[in-house]
Amino acid sequence: MHRIVYLERESIVANVRRPDFPHHWVEHAQTLQPEVEERLAGATIAIVNKLQIDARLIATLPTLRLVAVAATGTNNVDLDACRARGIVVSNIRGYAAHTVPEHVFALLLALSRNIVAYRQAVAAGNWQRSEQFCCFDFPIRDLHDATLTVIGSGSLGSGVARLAEAFGMHVLRSERKGAAGTRPGYTPFDQALQAADAISLHCPLTPETKDLIGETELRAMKPTALLINTARGGLVDEAALASALQQGWIAGAGFDVLTAEPPGNGNILLARQLLALPNFLLTPHVAWASQPAMQSLADQLTANLEAFARGEPQNRVA
Repeated sequence: MHRIVYLERESIVANVRRPDFPHHWVEHAQTLQPEVEERLAGATIAIVNKLQIDARLIATLPTLRLVAVAATGTNNVDLDACRARGIVVSNIRGYAAHTVPEHVFALLLALSRNIVAYRQAVAAGNWQRSEQFCCFDFPIRDLHDATLTVIGSGSLGSGVARLAEAFGMHVLRSERKGAAGTRPGYTPFDQALQAADAISLHCPLTPETKDLIGETELRAMKPTALLINTARGGLVDEAALASALQQGWIAGAGFDVLTAEPPGNGNILLARQLLALPNFLLTPHVAWASQPAMQSLADQLTANLEAFARGEPQNRVA
């Protein structure tokens, strides 16, 4: 009988159906990293979200056969160590195909139309003191006819591209940074960066993509450009972004992720002066978290467990 241990049950708000094969189910609302080894002792299936499953830990868990990641990203799991032990790793795919693109455009629209700045202006009484029916304190730009560069062409990047085209935007799909050639339908990374009125990041965090956007890239962007990151915080050099926003290298940024989550004291993007900027929007990693999306994730998680038990693993990454 499988022993299933769900380490981070509170990481989703949804009905998680128990799988239809014989099993013993243990769930913990939350788990701290030092507690993982003890809680997974004797488990054949581990359900994780963001906790680290590294080679050292795997070596202490001889019964483990499946790591079911309750998310799309798997950078918290040592895939090579799992392959070496014959441990299957599965993830969740496609569940956020609508919710993340919609969040991207919520950020894009708010920034391009200066929604936060205008709301602050109304609260400060600027409109009330105006001598005409409106006030023009901040520039407003249309998304129509603007160029959006999408970096990462999976289901989320493709979903953003579809919405962009519906808004009448010109979409560029960026080739990988440093690629030797350019695939059909893609634009070289540097060219895609320089041409963009807005950039949306949708690639996984790997050693190759860490700090994908740093000072060099931010300075290469148009000073009127916007940067949106709903993927992983480590894709962007946060210190460089803080300088870019404060010194006007770019026009604004909308982020849903940070390098460490939950963020600790000292993250430069949580500085009061940055959060007070109307052209910097930071949300707490909720782009994926609409109710329909979370339920879809939960349903797919159970389906992954059942497929593994049948000997037909699905959504396998290792």
